[in-house]
Amino acid sequence: MDLRYGAEHEQFRVVVRDFLARCWTKGGDAAEFRQKAVAAGYLYRGIPKRFGGSEQPSEILKARIITEEFARARAPMEVKGNGVQMLVPTLLECGEEWQKEQFVPKTLTGEYRWAQGFSEPGAGSDLASLRTRAELRSGQWVINGQKVWTSYAKQCRYMFALVRTEPAAPKHEGISYLLIDLDQPGIDIRPMKQINGGIDFNEVFFTDATTPEHWIVGRRGEGWKISKSLLKHERNMLGGIDRSDAMFESLLKLAQRSTIEGECAIKVPWVRDRLAALKAELEVQRYSSMIQLSRELNGEGGGVLQMMNKLVQSNFAAAVAELSNAIIGDESLISPIGNEKPGNERWVNQYMNSLAAAIAGGTSNIQRNIIAERGLGLPREGEKA
Repeated sequence: MDLRYGAEHEQFRVVVRDFLARCWTKGGDAAEFRQKAVAAGYLYRGIPKRFGGSEQPSEILKARIITEEFARARAPMEVKGNGVQMLVPTLLECGEEWQKEQFVPKTLTGEYRWAQGFSEPGAGSDLASLRTRAELRSGQWVINGQKVWTSYAKQCRYMFALVRTEPAAPKHEGISYLLIDLDQPGIDIRPMKQINGGIDFNEVFFTDATTPEHWIVGRRGEGWKISKSLLKHERNMLGGIDRSDAMFESLLKLAQRSTIEGECAIKVPWVRDRLAALKAELEVQRYSSMIQLSRELNGEGGGVLQMMNKLVQSNFAAAVAELSNAIIGDESLISPIGNEKPGNERWVNQYMNSLAAAIAGGTSNIQRNIIAERGLGLPREGEKA
């Protein structure tokens, strides 16, 4: 297998590096830089120009080179968050033209921030059991119910949510996908204090809250089908090799600067053994991503390997966090919350976030079921093979 880029792509890399050298300085204006990067065709490549993207052909290797070079220069990539990474692809795939025109451009710039209204008490892994309802009255959806584990809802202006609009229909067929303005009476957002003292999550209560009838994505009762499209984007967002690379590099630096009983941690045999095992897992992820990339270039689907990405990355994050806590020892008992310049205790957050990663975007057990049933063709529990 030849893993080198061809001459054409290496020339493209030179052009990207030249652009970054001219247009990006560390600490510069990220919004202004993103505008230049979009104009040059480097950001939001798959989004039409009329919606604020650069509308470039689908060229997987060029997209990969852009990611590599922007990371090397530590230049801003696309705005992060639910809006750009989850809602925008869903609207482009399933939304009406006016929805794309109204919501996509300002979401790309970060002016519109979006919360995800999916999970509810009693409807987490079994999301189709959700009970938040919306009734159509005089051209408005009237919404009542509760969402939970809603990330950064206090900082968001809008929410995309799954709600039950057809109570008599089977549970998967009675759900619709609504866009909701959170700045209105009838919506109560309550922060949830986490074990580390942070308040990244919220409960959201709806009491006769409203949204216009046409703020529905797809048709009534199609929300479950649309949500599967959205969750595909979320799981791709959560399962990339770049995240694993960054985590391992941070862990390696931690081991290089830490000491265990007076000896540099990276020289301690049990630390070296566990680092070597993690490095091997990282390389397995890397070559799996290369196989998937090759299949995409050949017009093939990612198959079962793509289904495994999120689960593998979640397991890797947990193993990295576990070793980091073992390296820092008693410092793992210190909370980073409230510290202006947290030191090694920031790894406590890494550990707690790794536990959350096994839940967000579909729990690890749900991922295993998807891999078994859809990827390997195994029977569902209780079914005969």
